[in-house]
Amino acid sequence: MSGRLTGKVALVTGAGRGIGRACATAFAAQGASLVLIDIAADVPGVPYPLASRSQLDHTARLCREQGAAVLSLVADVRKATHAQSMTAEAMERFGQIDILVNNAGIAGPSGKIVHEVTEEDWALMMDINLNGPWRMTKAVGAAMTGRRSGSIVNIASTAGLVGYRNFAGYVASKHGLVGLTKAAALDFAPYRVRVNAVCPGSVRDSAANEGRMLVEIGRSVGIDPADHEASFITQQPMNALVEAEDVAAAAVWLASDESRHATGSVVSVDGGYSAR
Repeated sequence: MSGRLTGKVALVTGAGRGIGRACATAFAAQGASLVLIDIAADVPGVPYPLASRSQLDHTARLCREQGAAVLSLVADVRKATHAQSMTAEAMERFGQIDILVNNAGIAGPSGKIVHEVTEEDWALMMDINLNGPWRMTKAVGAAMTGRRSGSIVNIASTAGLVGYRNFAGYVASKHGLVGLTKAAALDFAPYRVRVNAVCPGSVRDSAANEGRMLVEIGRSVGIDPADHEASFITQQPMNALVEAEDVAAAAVWLASDESRHATGSVVSVDGGYSAR
């Protein structure tokens, strides 16, 4: 198999569904080997179901159908020991990790004015959305710096660029992820390891990727699931929702050698939402 990522090994967190699945299958199509990570279980405090083991297995099948070698692991980015062990397993299997996609994240608990957010809500949001990528960057980045090569792609959000009412924790976590991206890019630059962020806007929940982030964001602010797409489209300058594949295409470019001089960059894939 040949492609823009041939010979590279990509580790993708939150690979069970949604943007994580779209990234995994796009990377497989471009010749990468995959390490697919997901907690594959619900998390207390998150008010909606997370990806299941069967969904993670389905992502793995889709990648293998494209000829990719796949290592699929159940792990929790909230645990430093898991970040270290999954990195070790990936290195044992493939001997290298060229790409890290920090995609695992949650949209809720949200939907509260800032002074109503509980300590537990805030801590959970930060632990998954910000501390998780930091733990993975520590573990995988150490391996990358030793090889003097690598690309880390953080999946942030337009919430990392602008504020949203009743989403203080989510907004703060994604702003923090953008900040981590820029700081880590400078730290790793001497080692030829690049760190960039992609900031998606409203991403459609497609059946193929089994995503449900947008419907859950809508539910947090009282939008009927049957009407959520139409409601979000009215806020989009291009009058369309972003597709998960659009986000994955940006991640492929940032992971490839085509972007070899891009680091510390924040790429918006939001149909112009954050340009206003």
